[in-house]
Amino acid sequence: MSNYIYGVNACRAAIESGYPIRILYVEKGNNSFIELARAKNIPFKTVKRETLDQMGGLHQGVAMEIEPIRTYALEEILRDQSDERFREAFVIITDGIEDPHNFGAILRVADAVGADGVIYRKARGVGLNATVVRVSTGAAFYVKCVEAVNLTSAIRSLKEAGYWIVGAEALPESADYRDISYDMATALVIGSEGKGISRLVRENCDFLVRIPMHGSVNSLNASVATGILAYHIKNKQ
Repeated sequence: MSNYIYGVNACRAAIESGYPIRILYVEKGNNSFIELARAKNIPFKTVKRETLDQMGGLHQGVAMEIEPIRTYALEEILRDQSDERFREAFVIITDGIEDPHNFGAILRVADAVGADGVIYRKARGVGLNATVVRVSTGAAFYVKCVEAVNLTSAIRSLKEAGYWIVGAEALPESADYRDISYDMATALVIGSEGKGISRLVRENCDFLVRIPMHGSVNSLNASVATGILAYHIKNKQ
């Protein structure tokens, strides 16, 4: 996992969230970030643009080294069934998302809808790298992320904790996403961009839902589908 992040929005979000920052690299002349670093007592170094270019990433004149982004245990994002608002519990599961732009955008959705957390597969998928952090525009600092070694096992734990598992999969047997009640603690599964939800994960879903497509293309971008489904679920809980 990279400890470096790049770009104005990601770096500003890290500062505003209070995330531990080792050092901020600022292009000479970027007075707004220099003043912000001084105001927040953040160690910084002014450098030439060429130095930032050599660090890589879409830096926009700023980059920083941060402490590794924390991941959580599954138990830390679960609500107790005795909680009177348990039926409003909501988590997002990504099954093999490989595009960091998709994953970063999904974290933005999770933050926007107030999801309790995001669970992602440790292997065969993207993790919390610099691009994900930048695309999330800081959501990576707020959303509780769980890195699951065994996604099927994590789903079974969710079911034992009282959650219903809803998989987004465009299959003939899948229900229209608008036909499910969602008056329940829900975990939404989003599959990989090319292969969809893996077989074992799909077999452990309680419901499979699809978004009707009326145009010429047969699928939506994973993060777009997540946004549609997540807002609908939260609206119905």
